[in-house]
Amino acid sequence: MIPTYGLTHIALAVRNAKESLRFYRKVFGVKVTYESEGWIEVQTPGKRDIISFIEGKPNPGKMGGIAHFGFRLRKPTDIHAAIKKVEEAGGKILEQGHFTPDEPYAFVKDPDGYVVEIWYEPRKRRPKR
Repeated sequence: MIPTYGLTHIALAVRNAKESLRFYRKVFGVKVTYESEGWIEVQTPGKRDIISFIEGKPNPGKMGGIAHFGFRLRKPTDIHAAIKKVEEAGGKILEQGHFTPDEPYAFVKDPDGYVVEIWYEPRKRRPKR
């Protein structure tokens, strides 16, 4: 095994980098770290997580083998506010529920069609039923 710091970024092919920035800023509070013509990189609330929005790549919104990526909530009660923000920002709610009684989740679609999971994971997980 080669030691790493773990997954650090994902690059998404998008139709409009500024529109993607607007959605992810409104829903997740991302901050711009780099911007050039057709390319915007943002930092998520995680320590060093980066999302790149890149215009002009083939097939915007096509996952290319990736089912989804996710954001973990700090409090389980934040799921309702997250769902509201997604809808206000132009996203679509695909599914919502609870993995266990303490683990609320929602699968949403961003404006380009990427599926994003928003969930709360307690520090101590209950066994799945």
